[in-house]
Amino acid sequence: MPRVHSLPTMLCACAFLACALPTGRIAAQQPQAAPGARKEVINRPDARPGVLSTAVKVGDVVYLSGALGTKAGGGGLADGGIEGQTRQALENLKAALALAGGTMDDVVKCTVFLADVKDFAAMNTVYREFFPKDPPARSTVAVAALVVPNALIEIECIAAARR
Repeated sequence: MPRVHSLPTMLCACAFLACALPTGRIAAQQPQAAPGARKEVINRPDARPGVLSTAVKVGDVVYLSGALGTKAGGGGLADGGIEGQTRQALENLKAALALAGGTMDDVVKCTVFLADVKDFAAMNTVYREFFPKDPPARSTVAVAALVVPNALIEIECIAAARR
C-alpha cells in the first residue's frame, strides 16, 4: 500500500526541492530584513513628499520603487523608444541605489513591466549592459498600460544593502 503524506509535509518537501539547484546545492536565500529592523526612507532631493519613496531600506534589504524611462527634472520620457526608455529607467534605478549607498552589483531581483511584449528582445539587450556579470533574478510581465502615457517600461528592484 502506498504511503500517504500530509499536505504540510508535501508542501515543505516541494519548497525544499524548489530551492535546489541542478548541481544539488541549495540556492542562497534572498536577503531578509532582521526582526525588529527599522524602516529607513531614502528619497531624491526633488522627490514629492507623500507620493512614494525612491527607496526603503529595512535591515539588509533595499526596496527600490518602480522606475520609468523619464528624464531627470521632469524632462518627460527618454527618446529612442524601448531602448532609450529602458536605459533611462536603469539609470534612474542606478541613481536611486547610489542614494542608498549601493550599486547595480547589489541588485538581487528585478521586475520588468513592459507595455508591449514585442519589446522584450530590445529591452533585454539594454538590460544586459547594466548587468553584464551575475545578473539578478528577474521577472518580466507584459501589462495593458503603465501609469504615464506613452511609457513603454517600468522596472523595480530589490538590492542587498551595503554595511
